[in-house]
Amino acid sequence: MIVRSMRLALLLVLLVVLQTTVFPHVRIAGVVPDLGLVAAVAIAVRYGPELGAGFGFAAGLAADVFLQTPLGLGALAFGLTAFLVGVMQTRLVSPAWWMRPAVAVGAGIVSGLLFIGLGAVVGQHQLVAVHSLRIVGFAAIYDGVVALVLFPMAAAVAKPRDLAGVQVARYGAS
Repeated sequence: MIVRSMRLALLLVLLVVLQTTVFPHVRIAGVVPDLGLVAAVAIAVRYGPELGAGFGFAAGLAADVFLQTPLGLGALAFGLTAFLVGVMQTRLVSPAWWMRPAVAVGAGIVSGLLFIGLGAVVGQHQLVAVHSLRIVGFAAIYDGVVALVLFPMAAAVAKPRDLAGVQVARYGAS
């Protein structure tokens, strides 16, 4: 359990470094993907809503440090979105590979709208604009693209192992 937590912490640090140093230079339509959100959703789909929400909250909090919005706003949006996706995934037996980008795009839209809505509630009225919706849409599409790489990577990092090193069954599987 400690090793898994350490792997997840290292993944989080790697994603924050990539998000803040590399991806600002590879913007598409002026936006960057939410790497922490995509990883949290991948973890939620594979290992359940609780782990996904916890990772999403931590990833959002780490991202919030670099934003000019209230601390915790991204954490709440990422955590809630990952939890929702994790709960919804239990209805899917074994999603096809093409579902990964679709789920990431949907999660990007949900998270972006939550961020805008919650921001408006706490007094960030500048977030409620048509421009914000454009950003959410393009960022969600970019999330879908990076999901092709990030979903398998995050799932591998979060893979639980028992004491003998044997892989444990997927969340929701018998």
